[in-house]
Amino acid sequence: MLSKSIEAALNKQVRIEAESSQIYLAMAIWAEVKGLEGISSFMYSQSDEEREHMLKLVKFINERGGQAHVSELNAPNVKHKSYKEMFEKLLEHEIFVSESINELVHISLQEKDYATHNFLQWYVAEQIEEEAMARTILDKVKMIGDDKGGLYLFDRDIQQLTISSAAETPGA
Repeated sequence: MLSKSIEAALNKQVRIEAESSQIYLAMAIWAEVKGLEGISSFMYSQSDEEREHMLKLVKFINERGGQAHVSELNAPNVKHKSYKEMFEKLLEHEIFVSESINELVHISLQEKDYATHNFLQWYVAEQIEEEAMARTILDKVKMIGDDKGGLYLFDRDIQQLTISSAAETPGA
């Protein structure tokens, strides 16, 4: 059985994951309109992944005797000065999500809710991957600078990353 404070904290994370999905969706749309098909494809895939993270939390809350909540979401930013700025915002957001997950882990340990603590370890590992991926992508974007040929190759390469990730996902 979840305590009310853990249930509330997990529901806050449900909202964060839902907003993350919306942020990636808005980035996908922005990139698609700019003709960046690879970046767009990558962002659509990430949006789906964030929704899956949200649903995993929803199921956990409900299975542990709590009740997950669907709440109003903050509208994501839909305009970016550049694809570089967009990826910088993405990294900032992933760091924010990591901090939120870490706070959840802290609360679960304070309350000696070891089942929730164990469940959250998947999110801790996932956020390490998410932040590393965002940093790697941003490093490549910085390397490209204003080179249009580099942007073309990057856009193509990031689309391959999306295809590779889907092939590695069980059940995909």
